[in-house]
Amino acid sequence: MTSRTCTRLSNLFNVFLLLSLVFSGNILQRVTSLGINYGQVGNDLPSPDKVINLLRSLRITKTRIYDTNPQILSSFANSNIEIIVTIENQVLPLLQDPQQALQWVDSHIKPYIPATRITGIMVGNELFTDEDSSLIGYMMPAMINIHKALVQLGLDRYIQVSSPCSLAVLAESYPPSAGSFKPAVSSVMQQLLDFLEATKSPFWINAYPYFAYKDSPNKIPIDYVLFNRNIGMTDPNTRLHYDNMMYAQVDAVAFAAAKLGYRNIEVRVAETGWPSKGDPGEIGASPLNAATYNRNLMMRQFAGEGTPARRNSRLDVYIFALFNEDMKPGPTSEKNYGIFRPDGSLAYNLGFSTMSTTTANSESVTYSSSATKAVNKATSLEYWTILILAMIQVVMLRLF
Repeated sequence: MTSRTCTRLSNLFNVFLLLSLVFSGNILQRVTSLGINYGQVGNDLPSPDKVINLLRSLRITKTRIYDTNPQILSSFANSNIEIIVTIENQVLPLLQDPQQALQWVDSHIKPYIPATRITGIMVGNELFTDEDSSLIGYMMPAMINIHKALVQLGLDRYIQVSSPCSLAVLAESYPPSAGSFKPAVSSVMQQLLDFLEATKSPFWINAYPYFAYKDSPNKIPIDYVLFNRNIGMTDPNTRLHYDNMMYAQVDAVAFAAAKLGYRNIEVRVAETGWPSKGDPGEIGASPLNAATYNRNLMMRQFAGEGTPARRNSRLDVYIFALFNEDMKPGPTSEKNYGIFRPDGSLAYNLGFSTMSTTTANSESVTYSSSATKAVNKATSLEYWTILILAMIQVVMLRLF
């Protein structure tokens, strides 16, 4: 028997193991690494209580908002949905003062704990980009002051503090093992990683394979960025094989951190997604590609995958985004990352019949008749079949 045959048999055994987990009812407890970003820059968005119903229709129990909207934080009380809040970039100069940071936590966070499950505070968002580096200097003092305020108020055991970075912080990202930080931010990244290690918090990144494909559609295979079956690439230094770009991006950040001496920092994805519509020059922005990207990503989350460099550690990912946001500035694509339209209807068909098929503006979310039992009773054959097929597809892509 060849080693390749043995490997295939071993992988097939893993398929059956996954099936046994499904039918034993344990798989739902394991799908905890998927969240979604809840942006609010749009007209006529559903009320927060109806958003909770949409999240439940997606079977997602984690979300992130880009502020500390009191209506949302109050509405999410006792929902059992974990929520990460964000300190807006423009507030960071104020938080250079420890007393101001304490007042901010006392007024924006403490009133909602523990009824609302606030699990993280993002200090700003993408504070370093290729276009703007003016805010990066505010990051570490603000993070330190916010964490100290949490400690002082006895909230640090509930809440992690971090700051999501764009991939613009990397000088090199290909192959993943060559990952390194730009000299302009290397010192700040060293301070950030030291803080994250000390507080046992993750390094969050915003990873968008769409941007890479849009800029080089003739060089980057579409299947590689959409998690479809493809030949992938092998890192010449580690011999690790990558069958999708997002995992390669995540591992590039992990290798960059390791080069600074931080080999055990967990890397998580704060944002990733694909637009369903774009301007004429925005190649690849379409409902089909958006549905394919997010569906395949969700399937991998169901299977509990890690990246090639960290296969034994499940990767936490937050999809961008819950809604299309028609009031966002920029190109058409920026307004069309949502799985749902502002009225709560699906922007495109993800292919899961347990998804909501009516708007969130009705009194309650309803489901297609074929999925009603799957929503009301977790042992529905249809629901388990969806999960089984999702996991089998992921494993078979790895086999052949």
